[in-house]
Amino acid sequence: MRTRSAVAATALAALLCLPLTGCGGGDGGADAAPPTATQTPTPSPAAEPRNAAEFLAHAREAMAARPGWTFTVRGDEGLTSPGGDSAASYTATVDRTTGEPMTLHSTGTTHVKGADKPEEVYVVDGTGHIRKGAHGVWTSGPVSDPGIAAVVEDPIAALDAFAEHGDAVTVRKSAGAVELRAALGSAAPLSAVRGRAVTEKAIREFAPTREQLRGAGIAPSDDRITVESVEETLTLDPTTYRLTAHRFTCVFLIPYQGGAMRYHQEVTEHTKGVFSGTVTLPAGVTGGS
Repeated sequence: MRTRSAVAATALAALLCLPLTGCGGGDGGADAAPPTATQTPTPSPAAEPRNAAEFLAHAREAMAARPGWTFTVRGDEGLTSPGGDSAASYTATVDRTTGEPMTLHSTGTTHVKGADKPEEVYVVDGTGHIRKGAHGVWTSGPVSDPGIAAVVEDPIAALDAFAEHGDAVTVRKSAGAVELRAALGSAAPLSAVRGRAVTEKAIREFAPTREQLRGAGIAPSDDRITVESVEETLTLDPTTYRLTAHRFTCVFLIPYQGGAMRYHQEVTEHTKGVFSGTVTLPAGVTGGS
């Protein structure tokens, strides 16, 4: 899912107990006629986008035309191993402004092993603030920090990130939607796909899990870890070009006890509607870490 380092940490902490200690474990046509005293100029229709870059430019313009947006988020994450399985999920509502500087507020819940844990995230003035648990301590840091970035669900930021995929993006149009897709062509060792734009997010999302595994003594090299699949899609309204959904999935295979552990993550974000409010930090929360 991130996406969700919160889910990863919770799920994996539980899972790592399984194999090791036995416990359980996301712009036309001809020029318009000149105006007269009785005629109003008619705007020329926007030209239809011809490629992924133009669709992305239209989408960014469409989303920036409103003061902000509300999104719903659903994330699922899990680790399967010869010793057992662990799974976790995450749901949240995100309010995100489009002006400069961007602000964001997310309230969500991590679900793991029958227990729910609330999580709240703010982004203000380039700093992320995270609180896990209803009475947890706020952790703050720059949004450029991987640990902070992994917890911030920002579908609009995905529009900019998608542009980095370049020619790897395919476009599929239908009567009801335009889908932009970037994917890893086939399974490959982690060492062979480092540096590729299409796998950058997946590797970043896998990092917290890998650290958990290392802490448990499971530390295979990059050439022994397989990136089985990575796929990311953006769905746009075919008329307005507004972002309607963003989906990310990845699967990694980690060698373990003669077999393999399978790590998977999936995050789906949907645009719920326009957000016209403001995002303000609660009292007592300041920058820093």
